[in-house]
Amino acid sequence: MTASDTVLISVVIPTYNYAHLLPRALDSVLGQMTDDIELIVVDDGSRDNTADVLADYVAKHPQLHVIHQANAGAAAARNRGIRKACGRYALLLDADDELLPGALAVLRGVVAIHPQAGMVLGAQLSVFPDGRERLRLPAPVPAASPLELARLYLLQKRISISHCCSLFRRDLLLQRPYPEVLRNGEDIPVFAYLLVSAPVVVTEVPLARIYKHADSLRHSRDNEENYALNMVREVFSCLPEECQSLQRRYTAQRYLSLFRAAQYAGDHAQARRFYCHALCLSPLQALRWNYLRKGLRLLVRG
Repeated sequence: MTASDTVLISVVIPTYNYAHLLPRALDSVLGQMTDDIELIVVDDGSRDNTADVLADYVAKHPQLHVIHQANAGAAAARNRGIRKACGRYALLLDADDELLPGALAVLRGVVAIHPQAGMVLGAQLSVFPDGRERLRLPAPVPAASPLELARLYLLQKRISISHCCSLFRRDLLLQRPYPEVLRNGEDIPVFAYLLVSAPVVVTEVPLARIYKHADSLRHSRDNEENYALNMVREVFSCLPEECQSLQRRYTAQRYLSLFRAAQYAGDHAQARRFYCHALCLSPLQALRWNYLRKGLRLLVRG
């Protein structure tokens, strides 16, 4: 019997310079390991003492699989771990987060009841920099067409998907790898593909503690427009034909995100340009009140 016959869930932890937090993530998995669980860590070229931390853990836990690679980004690290994995399902745990006790047992029970599920979405405990915790329950996912599911996720943002508290069928991740040309937001094309490709199951059991960072909302504006268009291309490159009609509206949505970022940065000329571009692409998106009122103020300023 091969490992692929016995491993149900592969937990993959990509890490880069998180030696001080990595033990928390590792311990949260190792404390609930069973014969049908494997743990893989991909060290993405860390320059701190991550290698030493992992060597100590391997000495104590020989079942831990460690991969070292030159720094290539989170997408490449996740893809490497997924290719190495043997499980039918994969859980992508960030190195600064942790699984809650019993999370893997809960997921094992869910997939036993729903063996065709492409994704299992669980609840999470969000931990803020001041120590406050907030329970976040997953939104229900309706039994709907791929077009409607894509609309709910990409345009209306009625479906939320996060690493750490979600389980993904590994064969689907192999079909739609994380796009390595994207250095942030690389999960959006993958999540969209998973959502429309197989049934989704939701559990309200909290599965992970996810730590929010003060700088997590700050993104570089370097080459931002080209990046946004790359995101659109990646999202729609693997979606079925019936979803392609949403591409123009989603492009407008990305321009509205650029509009907000430019406005926040005080770059009013770029903000006006981005808003006008979104308006031309999709009045339906751009005329939503929360965008329209900000856009009108900019247009009046001239």
